[in-house]
Amino acid sequence: MSTRPYVRSTKGWWRENPYYVRYMMRELASVLVGVYGLVLLWGLVRLSQGQAAYEGWLESLKSPWAVGFHVVMVLVFLHHVWSWFDIMPKTLPAIRLGGKRLSDGAITVIGILAALVCCIALWGVAVWLAR
Repeated sequence: MSTRPYVRSTKGWWRENPYYVRYMMRELASVLVGVYGLVLLWGLVRLSQGQAAYEGWLESLKSPWAVGFHVVMVLVFLHHVWSWFDIMPKTLPAIRLGGKRLSDGAITVIGILAALVCCIALWGVAVWLAR
């Protein structure tokens, strides 16, 4: 057994290491993504209450506070998406093409491009269905 006494961590210990700061920002972003999910869930609740309730919810989203909230959330989502694609190479086994290991940067770029292709395809389907 160790004879060293327990030393309690100081408040804000994570601010001393840039790695932990990035980790905490990614975790905060995931909480905010969950909060935004609640905003959308509230929209579904209002939709289930009828057209007038749903239109009232839509009208509330036009307020300056709601627009500002959405601008901040777009930035949070972009940070969250980027951070997850940035850690993707660390979570995958080594990928080899032609006997050479694919670089971490290439894996990140391929992941982002695949997500963009999926988003564009989804947008295209939505536009086609809205005709």
